[in-house]
Amino acid sequence: MSVSAVPTVAADQSVCAPLPVLGRDVTVPLVTGGEVTYAALDYAASAPALQRVWDDVAAYAPYYGSVHRGAGYLSQLSTDLFENARKTVAEFLDCRAEDQVVFTRSTTDSLNLLARALPADCQVFVFETEHHASLLPWRDARVTCLDAPRTPEQAVATLERALAGRDPHGPALVCVTGASNVTGELWPVRELAAAAHAHGARIVLDAAQLAPHHPVSVRDLDVDWVAFSGHKLYAPFGSGVLAGRADWLREAEPYLAGGGASRTVARRADGSVDVRWHESAARHEAGSPNVIGAYAVASACTALTEAGFDDLVARERHLIRKVRAGLAEVPEVRLLSLFGDDAPRVGVISFVVAGWNSSHFAAALSAEYGIGVRDGLFCAHPLVRTLLGGDPQSQGECGAPEAAPGEKSLNAIRVSFGAGTPDEHVDRFVAAVRELVRDGAKWTYRTEDGRCVPAV
Repeated sequence: MSVSAVPTVAADQSVCAPLPVLGRDVTVPLVTGGEVTYAALDYAASAPALQRVWDDVAAYAPYYGSVHRGAGYLSQLSTDLFENARKTVAEFLDCRAEDQVVFTRSTTDSLNLLARALPADCQVFVFETEHHASLLPWRDARVTCLDAPRTPEQAVATLERALAGRDPHGPALVCVTGASNVTGELWPVRELAAAAHAHGARIVLDAAQLAPHHPVSVRDLDVDWVAFSGHKLYAPFGSGVLAGRADWLREAEPYLAGGGASRTVARRADGSVDVRWHESAARHEAGSPNVIGAYAVASACTALTEAGFDDLVARERHLIRKVRAGLAEVPEVRLLSLFGDDAPRVGVISFVVAGWNSSHFAAALSAEYGIGVRDGLFCAHPLVRTLLGGDPQSQGECGAPEAAPGEKSLNAIRVSFGAGTPDEHVDRFVAAVRELVRDGAKWTYRTEDGRCVPAV
């Protein structure tokens, strides 16, 4: 089964240069002495802001004004900027004409908003492989958690079996990731959407890890909603998007009650307040909006579109091949995967190293090599435990995060990269892994507040 989110890239297509990002020339001190240019390889947590985005925000900053409520020039300018950002995001996602684009704080905020808008007695289907942002918001619904599939075909079959057993007359929602934040593997989104719709369910796509790496078309994938975060899309923190069908959002009580969400407010004779809420996206955007955040997201959408996803995908595949080939040459390294080595993926790779606690290994990469990666369970505890649960793991010189009673202490290392990553960063990472495995750490480390840090 092909993964429908992946665009076709010609085999002889040249690899483009990395896009300019903030922090590309930042130097950091090494515990062993001296300084080195920081290698930011934690894009899956937060990607560095594109220089283009930062420049656009700086150019707007002097014209900052209130939105939707002011008659002054700067207020009108800011309002136009905010609403045009909404249009830019809708174009970036290839939304349908009737879809709404709601600005939120993050993917987590977007999915919690949707959870608040679910009809009564809605049943939600979600795989255990999801990030907590898409696994946990559905507390007021009937949730069916599906086992981790081992192939894309199994994912579709598992969902179809689960949906076949549901009440066909009640509302249902499927929540699925586009690309795993642990393994980087792409999910068969279009096929899962077809299965959901065939059984009368709707589907929301968590595109937090997909949108920065591949084009996302709401129409082509036939999803009902899509959610993503600005800070993974090369924009600053504090902005996110929920885009898609308007009906459930329009019929739900506002996510937040306050100015901007209300159309009219009047006192009743009995002393209570009568409120008419907006039916547009403003219904769920109460309060003064994050105009700079929305504009930054739109700027990132424009920058990625103009750079060309074909070129960006080709470059990322080049980096993925480098990292995976380099790690494959270290026998002590085991890569984590659901769908296998040949599965299409984005630049997110998790692994464990025999004889090392992952927190210790990540701390040594940072302190001795100036390389920033992530260690732990990546806000996807069920998935990482599924991938690691059968293997004993030495705790090395630093303790892993505390385990639940009866569980092994498990964690992994994640390296992630994207449009701003130069070859030198991944080359240095692979060389550092080889050296650490061969020679061990040069420094001693201790556990402090649950983290492994250099001993001083």
